[in-house]
Amino acid sequence: MTRIMVFGTFDIVHAGHEDMFRQARALATEPFLIVSVARDNIVERIKSARPRNSEKARLANVRKNPLVDEVMLGDEGDHIPHIIAAKPSIIALGYDQEGEYVLDLKEKLAAAGITVDIVRLSAYKPEIYKTSKLA
Repeated sequence: MTRIMVFGTFDIVHAGHEDMFRQARALATEPFLIVSVARDNIVERIKSARPRNSEKARLANVRKNPLVDEVMLGDEGDHIPHIIAAKPSIIALGYDQEGEYVLDLKEKLAAAGITVDIVRLSAYKPEIYKTSKLA
């Protein structure tokens, strides 16, 4: 079993997220998909707006998805211990994920003694399936 971790707000779980989950699972023959749902305060800080749904509601919605094996709330501070606790072999980043959490991620994990493959996933109809466009 290969532990694969993805991250996101998942305010509205849509076809783009479903495709992200499928792409992440396709990275291994025996995948175990872990989804980290961003905390409300982190979403507000990064996107300059609160999510429509609370972190508990977003967590519950992602948990319902049959492609997901484990769902957890992200960390409210340093994201590295959160990743270490999940023990992923692969981190699958969405096509549009950037900024402080992605910058130097591999190096930060290596400094913490963790070796992980980091893969960038492809977009799936981003002109249609992006939460900001669907809302």
